Amino acid sequence: MKAGIVGLPNVGKSTLFNCLSNAKAQSANFPFCTIEPNIGVVNVPDPRLEKLESLVNPEKVVPATVEIVDIAGLVKGASKGEGLGNQFLANIRETDAILHVLRCFEDDNIVHVDGSVDPIRDKETIDIELQLKDLETVEKRLERVKKAARTGDKAAQAEFETLDKIKNTLEAGQSVRAIEFGEKELEFVKPLQLITIKPVLYVCNVDEGAAVSGNEFVEKVKTAVANENAEVLVLAVGTEADINELEDYDERQMFLEEAGLDEPGSAKLIRAAYKLLNLQTYFTAGVKEVRAWTINIGDTAPQAAGVIHTDFEKGFIRAEVIKYDDYVALGSEAKVKEAGKLSVEGKEYIVQDGDMMNFRFNV
Repeated sequence: MKAGIVGLPNVGKSTLFNCLSNAKAQSANFPFCTIEPNIGVVNVPDPRLEKLESLVNPEKVVPATVEIVDIAGLVKGASKGEGLGNQFLANIRETDAILHVLRCFEDDNIVHVDGSVDPIRDKETIDIELQLKDLETVEKRLERVKKAARTGDKAAQAEFETLDKIKNTLEAGQSVRAIEFGEKELEFVKPLQLITIKPVLYVCNVDEGAAVSGNEFVEKVKTAVANENAEVLVLAVGTEADINELEDYDERQMFLEEAGLDEPGSAKLIRAAYKLLNLQTYFTAGVKEVRAWTINIGDTAPQAAGVIHTDFEKGFIRAEVIKYDDYVALGSEAKVKEAGKLSVEGKEYIVQDGDMMNFRFNV
């Protein structure tokens, strides 16, 4: 599962990517600095993992990870191939969620491709290009389905109606994620790999003074996306880059305190991206290893077991489940069992975020 960082050129995408991944993607004050998409596998910050480490004292700790992709900046006309449009759109199609970076700070030293700072205009520029590309995809499919629908083919007629609904939404300047689809409709929609159906998180890149409470640009963004069911995160990307340069933990903490932050904003962003991708964590804990495992929200116990090894899913018998809070309160698996707080779950059990699990299986 991958989240793609998108935005206009020069809004701070590559600097943000560097902060998230500690990979040093090229970052410079001119458009199209990022040409090939950079991919970083990022650890998901999780205080629960640190707590488990202190209780279990394992030989190693393995955090959950999420893939972040830094994609080339998009410009007007990208849907028609302007700039690096075709490459940008192909790269973003391969991601599962979008981290849309908007410039929400004034700085005469950093060029804006449109000559002034206006995050709402910038957002609309990208929205329009992505919607136009989706419209092109839908219209091509409509042409194919139309003939079959005219012959009275019921499945083709149902698909035509779904596609026509999408077409009307896009032509009205709305993204596909605004539509609520039924289960049958989704069967027609999924193969299209539409870009604007992907979940989005808006990242407002502000200056250091606005890192805690935002600014008027941020308020405008929040108003503009109020009906999109999308989260808005405020991040001072330049400040994050400065924090990232500090090797010493105490120095980092001091810097954060001076900026009025309780943790790096990049940590909040990684967790938000993880959630955006519909992911959650369960834990296994033993003296050899304490580990966070990544699964989809809604996965069953056998599906969760399959993340460790396919044999665990195939031969699943049962799962022994301890709630994280119970483990922390009582201090060990043995004490949890003594207190009768360990539950035995079957194949239908839906795993909850933070569950601590042992699996019994037979192949």
